[in-house]
Amino acid sequence: MKIAVLCITSYSDRPEAETFIGLRKAGVDIEVMCPSSAPHNVRLREEGVPIIDLSPKGRVDFAAIRIIRDRLKGKRYDILHTFNNRALSNGILASCGLPVKIVAYRGIVSNVSFFNPGSWLTYLNPRVDRIVCVANAVRDYLLSMRFLWLRIPREKVITIYKGHDLAWYRDQPADLSGFDTPPDAFVVGCIANLRPRKGIDVLIKSAEWLPEDAPVHFLLVGNMESKKLRRKIAASPFADRIHLAGFRTNAPALMASCDLFVLPALRREGLPKGVIEAMAYGTPPVVTASGGSPELIVNNESGIVIPPGDAQAIAESILFMLNNPEKRRQMGKNATERIRTHFRNQDTIRQTLELYQELS
Repeated sequence: MKIAVLCITSYSDRPEAETFIGLRKAGVDIEVMCPSSAPHNVRLREEGVPIIDLSPKGRVDFAAIRIIRDRLKGKRYDILHTFNNRALSNGILASCGLPVKIVAYRGIVSNVSFFNPGSWLTYLNPRVDRIVCVANAVRDYLLSMRFLWLRIPREKVITIYKGHDLAWYRDQPADLSGFDTPPDAFVVGCIANLRPRKGIDVLIKSAEWLPEDAPVHFLLVGNMESKKLRRKIAASPFADRIHLAGFRTNAPALMASCDLFVLPALRREGLPKGVIEAMAYGTPPVVTASGGSPELIVNNESGIVIPPGDAQAIAESILFMLNNPEKRRQMGKNATERIRTHFRNQDTIRQTLELYQELS
């Protein structure tokens, strides 16, 4: 008999969508609840994965709970697999009294606590059978939580990396001339939204440690519009060489054209997609020892790991890569190979299927 799984997600990115498709091809009777606007719905439908429109408005959305419960009661599902806080809390409430096992995905470090009532509606709820962490750093954080006798059982928390496929990354590198970068520029790319934990201000500050004649340009992709950030850029000795590209649908292709990728995150990283995309295209990364970022690379072989918040270390890494082009190119090749061998979508599918089989 097929394992029947109902997945609830808010945004189905490519790795997630391809995992759903792979599980269906592996024989899982899988259905996906997600917003009708989710980016890969067309592909899911083409591959025969049923889509049910659902967009919970909060952690307790009675309309969403009713829709989920009606679905669970209409068919015997073995597993309810949830991919965010709203999906999890509403799924738990909807499944009361029903014999379905609950699997919860966790993608970032922090924000779960025995002192937070919201956590008892989600990851700390006894109804949750497994928590699937996107990185060991996320798993280690959850297992480190303690209060008196309270702790999460070790066997309840596992790591399954969100895998990729190099075949997804075949776009031609983008033309950077529109950003006023000269042909001989050494371009440092970064993809992030402007949140304090992303450390963008530290990346800007790193320019103060660079020689003024270094041919370094910074290309920052993502929602970074902020008067405060623009003031910091204006005060930088590299002000005319820091380019805000805004949100771009071709962000991976832009990073493919960069000489180096830097993610200056300060805390709470899961398994950052921007780093993976850069590595897939052969752009070597510099990451901080924040969350799961260091798990992506072998330090000094497929990238460089530095302490969080260290602007000087960022500058030193940039200069090392600038002055050692052969080493940089080899790191880029090693980075691509690491994604190919250690972060494969087929492994995500296999490990998720094994989890389903264990719980069914």
